[in-house]
Amino acid sequence: MPEFAWPWVVVLLPLPWLLRRWLRPAAPGQALHLPQPGVRLAAVADNRARGAAPWLLALAWLCLLAAAARPQWVGPAQAQQRSGRALMLAVDLSGSMRTGDMQLAGQPVSRFGAVEAIAGDFISRRSGDEMGLILFGSQAFLVTPLTYDLSAVRAQLQGAAVGLAGTETAIGDAIAVAVKRLAALPEQARVLVLLTDGVNNAGSIAPRDAARAAKAAGVRIYTIGIGATRMRIPGFFGSQLVNPSADLDADMLTDIANETGGRFFRATDSGELAEAYRAIDALEPMPQHGPSLRPRHELFRWPLLAAIALLGLVIVPRRFARTRGLPL
Repeated sequence: MPEFAWPWVVVLLPLPWLLRRWLRPAAPGQALHLPQPGVRLAAVADNRARGAAPWLLALAWLCLLAAAARPQWVGPAQAQQRSGRALMLAVDLSGSMRTGDMQLAGQPVSRFGAVEAIAGDFISRRSGDEMGLILFGSQAFLVTPLTYDLSAVRAQLQGAAVGLAGTETAIGDAIAVAVKRLAALPEQARVLVLLTDGVNNAGSIAPRDAARAAKAAGVRIYTIGIGATRMRIPGFFGSQLVNPSADLDADMLTDIANETGGRFFRATDSGELAEAYRAIDALEPMPQHGPSLRPRHELFRWPLLAAIALLGLVIVPRRFARTRGLPL
């Protein structure tokens, strides 16, 4: 059905009439007479158009107003289907993520370096999904709300740095931030992927309490514990083998995943980390109804062309008569 996007333009309808009243030419009796005989400034020409010109100008003005009001043909509402999931990604930026016990393409990298590369690829593969990003350390921050712009999510992850949110680990707070943002989504789409390398030692909410709140809100949590189990470090009496992930609370991460119907993944190298993300990739997508949209087709061209044609019917004959010396 036809509609006008800017119907208020109709208030300009009396504008030509008002201008005519305000800019009325001087009466013939008010013409200025100069002392020289035969010289006289003529009064302003009578603005009453002859013949059909006034009607053509009036129609042209109506057509211009109709074009300015943006006429549109609006179709019936159509519900948009979106296939995919809404995922919130929570990444640990505590000081221990600097530990260089991971390898990527045969080169040693920090834990966050491996996450940045592999999680970045995971984000890029999720075309059609809605994703958000939480970065946490001593505090948890939502840096990217749920969005279909995956390039923005990846850019925020690549722009992060270890220690940006503090040097400690507030796992419970990160879960609480995610639950708050996911609560308004369909239950099957409420998914949090939480990656950390340590134990909860900061924040105001205990991780297991946050997990119970997530369960009550229908949020499914997948936890990933990152960090190698063996690392050789140099010492005074030679190198020694240590466990750089001794502080990782795998039991807590397992409990969080089991409590919410998710799964715990242990990633001791970049290969296992990539495998964990591929397993999460296997989640079944759920069709979601997006906002209903009504197709709109702009129609302003037609009244605009009509106005131009009507003005042409008034102007062209006058120009022609003027060039021939004929009376207007």
